[in-house]
Amino acid sequence: MRGDGDGWVFSDNGRFWGRHGAAGLLLRAPRPDGSPAVLLQHRAVWSHQGGTWGLPGGARDSHETAEQAAVREAHEEAGLTTDQLTVRTTVVTAEVAGIGGAAWSYTTVIADAPELLDTVPNRESAELRWVAEEEVAELPLHPGFAASWERLRTVTASIPLLVNGQS
Repeated sequence: MRGDGDGWVFSDNGRFWGRHGAAGLLLRAPRPDGSPAVLLQHRAVWSHQGGTWGLPGGARDSHETAEQAAVREAHEEAGLTTDQLTVRTTVVTAEVAGIGGAAWSYTTVIADAPELLDTVPNRESAELRWVAEEEVAELPLHPGFAASWERLRTVTASIPLLVNGQS
């Protein structure tokens, strides 16, 4: 289903998806040893920056918060539902000024799940995979995600991972 946010914003730095900005979900869950894993999406080859790894996410609609958009996109792209997630914080990981004054931003919503959840990829995903946090940078990452990964790791390190609903 297309929302009113679908479309490109153009700037001197290129084009960015999401007329009202974009948001993605950095979902963490404990591995069997208790260390955190994050859910990554291997983007379909036909998509923008296809073949790279990033977060489930996409364009925000005009009526949505970043949290609402990220959770909706995670449902559309990975089959996850709101009741499976606990949102912990949000981080604006990119901001650009658009041509004609329209600003664009990407917000990463950090959330926890009680376990490594089963996922259902849609056509935008070649694969969905739980990846140990320390192994994420070894993958060919989407350029925007790669640029923000170390900052996001710093933020997640300051937020205890919820295990069984408790930190």
